Order: sequence, then C-alpha cells, then structure tokens
Amino acid sequence: MAVYWAIAARSFRRFSTYRIATVSGAFTNTVFGFILCGIYLTLWHERPGLGGYDVADALTFVWLQQGLLMPIGIFGATTTIELGARVRSGEIAVDLYRPTHLLLWWLSVDLGRALFQLTFRGGTPLLVGALVFDLTFPSDPVAWLAFAVGLVLAIVISFCIRYLVALSGFWITDSRGMEHLAQVVSSFFSGMILPLVVFPGWIGEFARATPWAATMQVPIDIWLGRNPGGTGAALVFQLGWVLVLLLAGLLVTSVATRKVVIQGG
Repeated sequence: MAVYWAIAARSFRRFSTYRIATVSGAFTNTVFGFILCGIYLTLWHERPGLGGYDVADALTFVWLQQGLLMPIGIFGATTTIELGARVRSGEIAVDLYRPTHLLLWWLSVDLGRALFQLTFRGGTPLLVGALVFDLTFPSDPVAWLAFAVGLVLAIVISFCIRYLVALSGFWITDSRGMEHLAQVVSSFFSGMILPLVVFPGWIGEFARATPWAATMQVPIDIWLGRNPGGTGAALVFQLGWVLVLLLAGLLVTSVATRKVVIQGG
C-alpha cells in the first residue's frame, strides 16, 4: 500500500504547481455561486419549501456544490482525461508494465488530485458564501464525520465512472465522445443543475437512484441532514455504488488487458 500512498502524495504535489489556475478556478466558482444564488432565491421565493429545502438549505446547496465540483470531478478530471489519452495513443502499455494495478494506480492519482482541490479550492466558495448568506452547517461532530465519509465515497464513485469511460477507448478507439456525454449526464443526474429533490415523480426517483446522485446530491444532503432514511442509509447507498463500480472497473480492466494482449500489445 505504501506505493499507492506515494503516488497520491506526488499527485497532490503535481497539482499544487498550478497556483494561478487554482486561484482563478476558485474565483470563477465564487462568481457562479452568486449567480446561482440569485436564481435560487427567485425560485424559492415563488415556491417556498421546494423539494423539502428552505431558503438556507438551497443557498447552502449552491455554495457546497461550487466548492465540490472540482474535488469530485463532476466536469471530468485531468487524471481520467489523461488516461483516455494514453489509451488512444497506446501509452497505456507503459502503465500495464508497472508492478501496480492499473485501477489502483489511477485511483491513487485521482485521490491526490481531489485532496489538493478540496484543500486549496473547495473551501473558498463556501467561506465567501457563509460571509454573505445565512447558510446551514452540521450541528455535531458525528454529522461532520458522516459528511467526510460521504465525500470520500463520492470522490471514489466519480473516479470509477470516469475510469470506465476512459477505458471505453479500448473498444471505440477514441473515448472523447463518451467523455463529453458522461459530463452531460453527470451534470444532470448529480444535482449540479438543480437539486435532485426538486425533480418530480419518477424522474426524481430515477435520478436519486443513480450513481451520479451519490457524487453530489447525497453528500450535500448529509451535510444538510435531509437524507430520506437518514444518514446511515445515505452512506450505505454510496457504499453499494462504490462496490458495484469498483468491481466493474476491475472486470473491465481485466477484459481490456486481455484485449491488448490478443491484439499484440
């Protein structure tokens, strides 16, 4: 396991070199936070209690959403974009020669990236939002711990989805189309556009059952204490998707590796 800790640490250091991009990104997320707050305030003024959220919950959702976009990788992430490029170019063969598992290598890289983004970019929008608006915060240490666990699970789920999309390049030659499609689907079903709790009927039920819901909506609801069935049920839901997606990732990796061997490397 020491090698994977080292990979994550080096990934953290690598992303720490992009200081201007980090500051610019935090500024952009903050600006979008204020824009979304204006939209949400209008919406909740017209429909008080929409989706079971009060105004403070809705505004908290906005600022948490903006802070978590990059750590979770809703729009994709450099690590998995690079993996897709390596599959296209054939450089993936180098990765397969390493004395590490392909999935665990890239998961370690992505966790290092996510930790950096969370530490130096994620908190800025939430801090600014808290200075301007009356936001909702967890009321006890257990809730903070549950949110931390939910956030880690969300990052792993997001990675697994992006990893599977990147590996699709073994079969369709170029995974960039799938990456763009995955970004659209992720934006809709994660709650990035609107909280999934406001989706009506079967659409809302379907959206909240997808793995994308476990990346954004579920951790934020843990923070707000708004999970149907309680925090424990939310974490079990996330853990279930982690296990399913990790197993899928291991299976696809195994099949893709055999495909490379059959094709001659």
